[in-house]
Amino acid sequence: MISIAPTTPRDPATRALLKASHALMGSLFPAEANHFLDLDALDADNIRLFAARDGRATLATGALAVKDGYGDVKSMFTAPRARGKGAAAALLKHIEDTARALDLPVLRLETGAGLDAAHRLYVRHGFAPRGPFGDYPDSLYSLFMEKPLAE
Repeated sequence: MISIAPTTPRDPATRALLKASHALMGSLFPAEANHFLDLDALDADNIRLFAARDGRATLATGALAVKDGYGDVKSMFTAPRARGKGAAAALLKHIEDTARALDLPVLRLETGAGLDAAHRLYVRHGFAPRGPFGDYPDSLYSLFMEKPLAE
């Protein structure tokens, strides 16, 4: 059974997944097109970092960056061995529930162009394409999405 709980980038299993995510993004996109938060930034007061676990095994990570007027979904990554098992969906639901509890009106995200499985996950969970937001530059390497949370 998959459980979601807060974590920290100092947790060894979380750190390993985050480093694997950063390495993958570095292999797929040029440095200027990578917008992941480094490990220190994931420890900021406005960040809620979560891990999906099955027993003691850490399967995936995801974070909510609390911004002025919205939440930004960050650091979504599932270990290759755990893909297709529902960990990312459970994380995304938890991030959405957390954003609602914080009375954020909308969730937004930036993801890499060509990451089709991630795009399908986001669409299944009600996200729709939008233009760049926040400090993100418009880029051929990025896809921007959002989901309104207000009823």
